[in-house]
Amino acid sequence: MQPIWISLMACGVMLLGAGIGALLRRSLPDHHLDDHARDIVRLGAGLVGTIAALVLGLLINSANSSYEAQRGEVRQIAANLILLDAVLDQYGPEAKPLRVLLRDAANQMVDRIWNGPDAKVRGALYGSGTLASQVYADLHALPGGTAVKSSLVAQALQLAVPISQARLALYEQSRSGLPVPTLVVLIFWLTVLFASYCLFSPVNPTSAVALVLVALSASAALFLIIEMVQPFSGLMQISSLPIRAALPPLAP
Repeated sequence: MQPIWISLMACGVMLLGAGIGALLRRSLPDHHLDDHARDIVRLGAGLVGTIAALVLGLLINSANSSYEAQRGEVRQIAANLILLDAVLDQYGPEAKPLRVLLRDAANQMVDRIWNGPDAKVRGALYGSGTLASQVYADLHALPGGTAVKSSLVAQALQLAVPISQARLALYEQSRSGLPVPTLVVLIFWLTVLFASYCLFSPVNPTSAVALVLVALSASAALFLIIEMVQPFSGLMQISSLPIRAALPPLAP
């Protein structure tokens, strides 16, 4: 489900909790809503609100750190691809087929990471059947010949290893997301808070508008978290342009 729909659903659940609180206020007898009950509900709501605020803050900080780290990995992959292509260019015209294969492998990597289950590429992610493994095998097959070419092959292999590691890590991270139990518990806490808001106070147009704005604000925080833990899709997706632009088409 898209993050925008999850956040809107959470907003609706929170407002439903406020409606339940208003209904309970009308249906419960007065002795259930005395000052003692009011104090207990307010103290409990304060504790739940503090816990929810701490969890929201930690989740936003963790999601933002993960988002920035993955964006940095994308840029690092692009930089390593540029260096690898430059090394192969220095090797000579014998490496031109390998440079063409490197471009195909980069496009396949982008398709797998950014499109996920909808990727047009089928088959294994790693192993002997992938373009990336073929690039690595062809790098090993490049003849050394001279000391300069042997050095260039060694440099190319050193650049290929971190690219493969980052590629696999990004692919696994592209399939991750916010754990469902965490999201459910957090929405439950917020719904309880909204129910407590309306349990002792009557709802007028001003307070109703305030409740809607608060619910939208809380659901917007959930939206940001879900978007950042799924950085390769949605409105805040990390751009694939650095990798796509790293390897321009070869001259004929």
